Amino acid sequence: MSDAPLAGHIRLRLTVAYDGTAYSGWQLQPADVSVQLRLEEALAKLFPSAPRVHSSSRTDTGVHARGMSVHFDIPRAAFRMEPRKLVLAANAHLPEDIRVVSVARAKQGFHARFSASGKQYRYLVWNAAAHDPLLRAQSWHFTRPLDLAAMRAAAASLVGRHDFRAFSSTPGYERKHTIRHVTRCDVRRSGALLTVVIEADGFLYKMCRGIVGTLVQVGTGKFKPDQLLPMLASRDRSLAGMTAPAHGLVLWKVYYDPKAPRRPDPSATDDEAADLG
Repeated sequence: MSDAPLAGHIRLRLTVAYDGTAYSGWQLQPADVSVQLRLEEALAKLFPSAPRVHSSSRTDTGVHARGMSVHFDIPRAAFRMEPRKLVLAANAHLPEDIRVVSVARAKQGFHARFSASGKQYRYLVWNAAAHDPLLRAQSWHFTRPLDLAAMRAAAASLVGRHDFRAFSSTPGYERKHTIRHVTRCDVRRSGALLTVVIEADGFLYKMCRGIVGTLVQVGTGKFKPDQLLPMLASRDRSLAGMTAPAHGLVLWKVYYDPKAPRRPDPSATDDEAADLG
């Protein structure tokens, strides 16, 4: 697909939020129901061209989003309603666990994926004997006590440009490029709720969940904070910690910095074409 709309078309940019519990992930699947499928079905009821949507990320099965960035192209003549009304019209055809949050005309050259300069994920851990029933599908219930200071020290060691192969599950194909630049890795606590905030220029397959699982195991004393840099250096997934469950992960925000270099075409890199959380 060209980066630019076809002649006579315009590009619209959406921000989409969803609860991923009922879906096989973002991306279209041959025999499963995905978030992309439901969004494209809704847009097909509004636009005869039945536009294909293109996303900034491909969240995995069970992962949620508050700030998924999406674009699609339609014939200029088909864009007859103001963006606010398009939000209402799209949501009228979507299930309640998927919502278009905003719509805008995309700027010249915008591409939801290739223009992204970074992303923020958040992971929720409910650390108490009893789970909060209102967060049962959006947080990992972990009952053992956790050493917050140790987790924070370990998280801070991950900030920077590193090879994150040791924290990423095998995606099913050979990877050549597994270096990512993490600009933020924080652990917050509010009562029983722990929130791990991770920002980076990109993510490998299950990289966020590998980081969170390892940080939780630092919190239990299984690993020490100073072991994480040797884990990174090993590039060996078996030496790092567990993979946290999918349902605690949320794609929170996608960043677009016009001064940042444009992301390469997927044919030229092994970037997971996504962040399969």
